[in-house]
Amino acid sequence: MQYNLLGNSDLNVSKICLGTMTFGEQNTEAEAHEQLDYAVSEGVNFIDTAEMYSVPCKAETHGSTERFIGTWLAKRSDRKDLIIATKIVGPNPNLTFIRNPLNFSNDSIDTAIEGSLKRLQTDYVDLYQLHWPERSTNCFGKLGYTHEPSDPWQDNFLEVITKLDSLVKEGKIRYWGLSNETAWGAMRCMQLAQQYNLAKPISIQNPYGLLNRSYEVGLAEVSIRENIPLLAYSPLGFGVLSGKYRTGEVPKKSRLDLFPRFARYSGEPSTKAAEMYFQIAEKYNLSPVHLALAYVNTRPFVGSDIIGATTMEQLKENIRSAEVTLSEEIIQELEQVQSVISNPAP
Repeated sequence: MQYNLLGNSDLNVSKICLGTMTFGEQNTEAEAHEQLDYAVSEGVNFIDTAEMYSVPCKAETHGSTERFIGTWLAKRSDRKDLIIATKIVGPNPNLTFIRNPLNFSNDSIDTAIEGSLKRLQTDYVDLYQLHWPERSTNCFGKLGYTHEPSDPWQDNFLEVITKLDSLVKEGKIRYWGLSNETAWGAMRCMQLAQQYNLAKPISIQNPYGLLNRSYEVGLAEVSIRENIPLLAYSPLGFGVLSGKYRTGEVPKKSRLDLFPRFARYSGEPSTKAAEMYFQIAEKYNLSPVHLALAYVNTRPFVGSDIIGATTMEQLKENIRSAEVTLSEEIIQELEQVQSVISNPAP
């Protein structure tokens, strides 16, 4: 396993990060613990969760993923060797059962972090992330920005950053990061943190993979020049790039079988692009999973590649991608697909 320092921190994270949003919905507590044990045995030291998980978020199951990780941590003595990341949810009228109001006010952040620490059974979180912006902007499948004059949000970045800085000083979090953020939002945070001598964000967790390379448009430069690397989520496009939906059949108990509305990566452009990637994988005798994940691992702005699995077989294949090296010839063929079908699933 290879490791990367996140930004200007001392967090040396594994190239592969274990994403856990299936814990509590598609995976039982015992299965979650089995995944965690195996991942750590293979050198994975980075575990990502969120207060709203499992997905889809429900009143009866939210927080279950953190609880499963907490019961696992309670059985171990190596907490200091593990890097635990979690997130505070942003505004969403459908999720007010988590906390109401859902915002990044001081009180809301206090309530959220205390809840996460209790469920995780730990005294601190290594990386605390703002799950999505409070303002109306282009994330979750929106490529272009359309301004909404009626958006009630007023710039409160300084207040939020000051609160997160205080949590660092209190020892409740070691570092903080962004998620589903834009280039403007990232630079605004960096500028204010520097101006007021506050803790800077050390990472951005956004979608990135062969079916969605929109991060490269503006944020990749921000990542490199500001030393705020990407934590890439959905690198397999909800499993589409694994090839399991290639025949048009939807396997039983797969995400698209259980939750058909999660079809962001299943449109016609994505299906066409995925088929072209499958053919490249076959040409070079690679599994589609290894091709897709190894490509993400080649990007200089990526700090860690967040994988998720519902079976141990999937988990093992995902983790083995860390050992795969793509030739320049393969990378050029992948780039040719992107030039023909650009960002089919933003």
